[in-house]
Amino acid sequence: MAVATVVAVIGDETSELITELSALHNVEAVAVDRDDEARAARRISASQARYVVTDADPLAHVASAWVEFFDDRATLGTLQLEAETAAAALRAGRAQMPDYYLVLDPEQIEGTWRHWWFGALSSKAPTRVLPLPASGEQVRRQLRRLPTARPWGEPAEWLGRLHFEVPDRLAVE
Repeated sequence: MAVATVVAVIGDETSELITELSALHNVEAVAVDRDDEARAARRISASQARYVVTDADPLAHVASAWVEFFDDRATLGTLQLEAETAAAALRAGRAQMPDYYLVLDPEQIEGTWRHWWFGALSSKAPTRVLPLPASGEQVRRQLRRLPTARPWGEPAEWLGRLHFEVPDRLAVE
């Protein structure tokens, strides 16, 4: 059995885009019900499709905590708790790390969030976080030419060290 390539689509237009992509023959679209992320993870891991396109992001809470930590709205303890929780969910199979993140309309991402996607996260596997216009055609084209990339590595090893991934703007202040 072939293992599906899991592609998380991140941005404002994800639900419409995922619905559009579900019509493709080799794509299974999995929209996440925020109340049952474990069910989405099971569905993703059981997929027979070549690609699973989803809005599931197992690091969503970690990302928010990281942004809030560097924007002085949360504590280091909060970031560490979210990192530990995400690592445990990934280890237990309650969440699945996507192979790629397609970050839609990156020019509209502001401040520390931009540094999360294209700094802290992409530094772990640079060609697995890809900026892209929010267009079904662009996503379809990107699916056909996803770059060969080094894997993420074990998330538990790097999630707990995210507080050392300082956004660029803070490094020079």
